[in-house]
Amino acid sequence: MIVREPVFGGIDAGGTTFKCGVADAEGVVLKKHRVRVTTPEETLSGCANFFLEERGTLDLQALGIASFGPIDIDPASPACGTILTTPKPGWAGTSLRAFFAGELGVAVTIDTDVNGALLAEMTRGAAKGAESAAYITVGTGIGGGIFVKGGFVGSPLHPEFGHIPVRRHADDAGFAGMCPFHGDCLEGVASVTAARARWGEPKDLPADHPGWRVIADYLAQGCRTLTLTMRLERIILGGGLMLAPHLLDLIRAAYDRQMAGYLGVQTIPGAELIHTPALGDDAGLIGALLLAMRGGSIAL
Repeated sequence: MIVREPVFGGIDAGGTTFKCGVADAEGVVLKKHRVRVTTPEETLSGCANFFLEERGTLDLQALGIASFGPIDIDPASPACGTILTTPKPGWAGTSLRAFFAGELGVAVTIDTDVNGALLAEMTRGAAKGAESAAYITVGTGIGGGIFVKGGFVGSPLHPEFGHIPVRRHADDAGFAGMCPFHGDCLEGVASVTAARARWGEPKDLPADHPGWRVIADYLAQGCRTLTLTMRLERIILGGGLMLAPHLLDLIRAAYDRQMAGYLGVQTIPGAELIHTPALGDDAGLIGALLLAMRGGSIAL
């Protein structure tokens, strides 16, 4: 008789790839797999196949999904787990929860990708020990998750932090912005998509390219907004654009200039407040696995 090891599954459902993984009861990641985002049918089937192929030796107990948005994450909603209006072609109306519950036959807990990453960083990463924090992902788009007073802000809905307005940088006044809804919101001017539209591939830009200071100014404005509204202990900036090693220090310096000592001794300097993920590229996947293990509980 073959005894299968009980495991929990997780999917970090991002805009470019879906990262799948399984972990044991202690949260140790045992296996990982990436599926490139194409159509909903191809992408979801690729993820389901990964878990189904592992069933010979592993006994999947539950699945957690940390997904790009906007998405219905209200457990009481009949549409929970369904992608809402999105510029991603073909994905609006796709129910991640219904698909995976049907294919895998397990309970599925779902939240946003940024909430999942924030849960992971507050449990095991750069925001461990903090009682309030935010995770902002700066990639193809910009999204944000915020945790205060024991829960995620907006629950059972979620913030759309990438669509806040920002003050235009003096060297960027001629750029209309890339957001199809708002033009020059934070996502429209500071995402990878927006950077690419002005200057080409961000990974090809030298560290002294003036575009980096423009981006840093906008992201610092986002951090300032979080500080002045939420008084957070930690802000984590993740996503593809934050892989540029010089960008974090530029954002911290811009944040300090913008704050201008306004809160006096209560001001947390940028170097203490703003960080990149300690869990790196695995933050979203670990968050998804934690959702599966906790059955949706967000107690820290």
